[in-house]
Amino acid sequence: MSSLPLILLLSGSLRAGSSNDAVLSTAQAVAPSHVRTAVYEGLAALPHFNPDDDTDPLPGPVAEMRAAVADAAAVLICTPEYAGTLPGSFKNLLDWTVGGTEICDKPVAWVNAAATGRGQGAEDTLRLVLGYTGAAIVESACVSIPVVSQMIGTDGLITDPAVREQIGTVLACLVEAYEGVTGRDPRG
Repeated sequence: MSSLPLILLLSGSLRAGSSNDAVLSTAQAVAPSHVRTAVYEGLAALPHFNPDDDTDPLPGPVAEMRAAVADAAAVLICTPEYAGTLPGSFKNLLDWTVGGTEICDKPVAWVNAAATGRGQGAEDTLRLVLGYTGAAIVESACVSIPVVSQMIGTDGLITDPAVREQIGTVLACLVEAYEGVTGRDPRG
């Protein structure tokens, strides 16, 4: 197992080829060499949240998601807005984190990839729900970076150099927050 800190990448979109997925794939491509990244792929498999099921043993997909969050040094979220808030499937993921302690005090940020002036409802809901989980929101890493389809290459990565640089800056802010929490410099 690597000693490099892991940034967990959470997409709130189930749609193949979404701009949210492009942001997170690009984050993997531009990540500093002194961190690892991993995209969480289990969103569609999570059962509907039911407090009666939030006991040991947890449903398998929930246990896997919580383990992924627990193993991460920080979390980066990119989610669309749907009907003025988070998509139900992503809110469901967040609901499953409320009963655990895995995300508590963990550096968390988001990238809003929606068009300018959109996505605020999702951001507001993220802020509210993450407050209930005890996550450490890294304000300097919570940004709006409008992503349009023309910016996404055939490989699913964002091609615009300025946007790639912004995403790299977000990751750097998360790493800095992780260092501040742990007192550990991931570069050694």
